[in-house]
Amino acid sequence: MSSAAARLRLFQLVSPALPVGAFSYSEGLEVLVQRGAVAGVEPLERWLRAELERGAVAVEAAALGELQAALRAAKQEPGALAIAEELDRWLLAQREAAEVRAQQRQMGQSLLQLLADLGSPLPGAAALAWPGAFAWAALCLEIASPELEEAYLYSWVANQISAAVRLVPLGPTQGQRLQLNLAPLLAERAAALAGSDPHDLWNGGIGAGLAQLQHQELYSRLFRS
Repeated sequence: MSSAAARLRLFQLVSPALPVGAFSYSEGLEVLVQRGAVAGVEPLERWLRAELERGAVAVEAAALGELQAALRAAKQEPGALAIAEELDRWLLAQREAAEVRAQQRQMGQSLLQLLADLGSPLPGAAALAWPGAFAWAALCLEIASPELEEAYLYSWVANQISAAVRLVPLGPTQGQRLQLNLAPLLAERAAALAGSDPHDLWNGGIGAGLAQLQHQELYSRLFRS
């Protein structure tokens, strides 16, 4: 496959048109906005940078290469699928909030169903959550590291900024400027995480975890988690 074709497939994977329901989740950001902890573009940028550097999304990105390797092996030997399933379950357990675990499962199954409809069903009957499904999608679309990790981090940031535009409120121009400002960090973190063992990392997003746990207690809300 040409580099141009690979690049276009990468665009498809991170497109907001990907029908997995990501737009309906804020991952605790709604709680922070309602409390006034994130009330503008500067605190939002600090929040996103902190999560990229030491949050659960970084651990998940670090696991994508290992997930992809296990899924590649499963195409030849179905027994290798168990390795990917175990790692995917371990990543899911890093998410403290039941709402976020449900989000990861729903988005993962939606992506796997989409891939099956497009002619790339996952071997066996695995029920992978979002990281595992994303790794399988990248494998089917012939996307490897570090573009794989970049795509995962980029899509997470884009969804968070999209939620912030609706919540803070944040102007669309400010949102786009913030996405540009974060580009160097996204590339840096993707390169570092592509060579990392996820089991050697730790999730320092304590504030994110608490916000995600408290989201279900909000009196009114726009997002599912």
